[in-house]
Amino acid sequence: MDFFNRVTVQTPESVELEFTLAGIGNRAYALLIDYIVLGLTITLFWIAWAIFAVGLIDVLTTQLGNSNSVRLWLIAIAILLNFFIYTGYFVFFEVLWQGQTPGKRYAKIRVIRDDGRRVGIQQATLRTLLRLIDDTLFIGAFLIMLGRQEKRLGDWAAGTLVIQEEYLVAATNFPISEQAQQLATQLSEIANLSQLLPDDFAAIREFLQRRQGMTSQAKADLSLQLARQIKTIISLEKLPTALTAEVFLEAVYLAYQLTINN
Repeated sequence: MDFFNRVTVQTPESVELEFTLAGIGNRAYALLIDYIVLGLTITLFWIAWAIFAVGLIDVLTTQLGNSNSVRLWLIAIAILLNFFIYTGYFVFFEVLWQGQTPGKRYAKIRVIRDDGRRVGIQQATLRTLLRLIDDTLFIGAFLIMLGRQEKRLGDWAAGTLVIQEEYLVAATNFPISEQAQQLATQLSEIANLSQLLPDDFAAIREFLQRRQGMTSQAKADLSLQLARQIKTIISLEKLPTALTAEVFLEAVYLAYQLTINN
C-alpha cells in the first residue's frame, strides 16, 4: 500500500520524471517550523519597532503637535513592514534555496514547477500571496487532502508541486565509459555539484537509461541540450578535456552519487 501519491511530469526536454508528493503531514510539519521561525522574526521586529517608535513619536510630536496622528502613521507603516516580512520570508527562501524554506529543508520536501523545473520569483510570490487564503479555515489543507496532485490554491495558481526530496540512487544498469569515470573524480573539485537537484539528476539518469532506444540524431540532440543545462547549473565554465555531451552526462551522474554518499 502506498501512503504517498506519485506524479509523473514531463520536462521541456521530453524526459518523464516520477516524484513522490510531499503529503499533508510533511507539508504541515514544514509549515509549523516556518511559522515558528517567522513568528520569532516578526516578534523581534515589533520589539525593535516599538523601541524605535517611542523615540520617534517624541520627536515628531514636538514638531507636528499631533501625537495621535503620528502613532497611527507608525502603526500603519509597521503593519505594512510586517506584511513584507511575512511574504518576503517564503519568497526569499524558495527562490534562494531552490524551492525550499527552512521548514521544507528540515522536512526534506521541495517545491518544483509542474514541468520539473525550479521555481522562480513569480511562482514563489503567487504561492505566498495565496497562502493567506489557503490558511483561512484550512482551505489549503482540505484541497491538498482531496486532490490527486495535492495542490492548494497557491500551487494551482503558480503551477507548482510539492515533492519529497529523494536522494535514493538507482543502481547503474547502463554502461559508463572509462573517460567518464576519470572525469567524475575531477568534477567534485572543478564544479559546484551542490547546485544539482534530485530532479536534475533524475533527468540525467532517465536519459542514460533510455538512450539505447533513441535514434542517433535524437540522442545527440537531447544529450547536448541536457549537457548545456547541467553545465550552467553546476557553474562549470569549461570542460577539462574534449569529450562528447553523452560522456559528460555519464561523469556528472557518477560525480553526483559520490557527492551525496560522502
